[in-house]
Amino acid sequence: MFRTLRSVARVGLVLCAVTVPATASADTLFSLGAGYFVVKAEDARADGDVLRRNLDFLVFDLKDFNGGAVNADFMFGFGRYLEAGVGIGFYQRTVPSVYADYTADDGFEIEQDLKLRTAPVTATVRLFPAGRFGSFQPYIGGGIAVVAWRYSETGEFIDFTDGSIFRESYSDSGNATGPVFLGGVRFPVGDNLLFGGEFRYHDVKADLNLAEGFAGERIDLGGYTTTVTFAFRF
Repeated sequence: MFRTLRSVARVGLVLCAVTVPATASADTLFSLGAGYFVVKAEDARADGDVLRRNLDFLVFDLKDFNGGAVNADFMFGFGRYLEAGVGIGFYQRTVPSVYADYTADDGFEIEQDLKLRTAPVTATVRLFPAGRFGSFQPYIGGGIAVVAWRYSETGEFIDFTDGSIFRESYSDSGNATGPVFLGGVRFPVGDNLLFGGEFRYHDVKADLNLAEGFAGERIDLGGYTTTVTFAFRF
């Protein structure tokens, strides 16, 4: 966990160095957001995705992985129409599952918890067609996301060589990179406060360590986030 956080911090420092403008005259914004992350549907997930494969023999609802997400962004203005920035987010969800066709000898379900955590670090550019200083500030943009992730399966499992049931925890983690696309709108409230909403999509996939015994060799980390934002200009 600490190794992953150190990796994310290093990436954030590099992205800040690339993104921060050289001129001191550029204005700066700090934005906080809270919203809802929606994972990709089953038919849109990558080939070999572990959650898609798990649905072949486990009972769970993929929609249960949808959940709350938070993020923070530093953005730097470049004239009237452009901003560039860096940000970090956090999402975590645990979903219960059971075997579809098997129960224990006592009739009880054979249960597991599937847990996914992501912490994306992003570098983005936003274009404001109507300008950055009006009473209505729509924008579109995109960039790159480096996602620190961890996936685990914990609970009871079946050894199909002898039919026995055992308890175990399987996990894998790492960093994966992919594009991010976004669009939103801001409304100024007073001189330095802005309120708005943003829709963000990132397409990131990671390879899993097959030695851990997962049903799939990849995990699709992509999805859609709808966020309410509060930004402070300084």
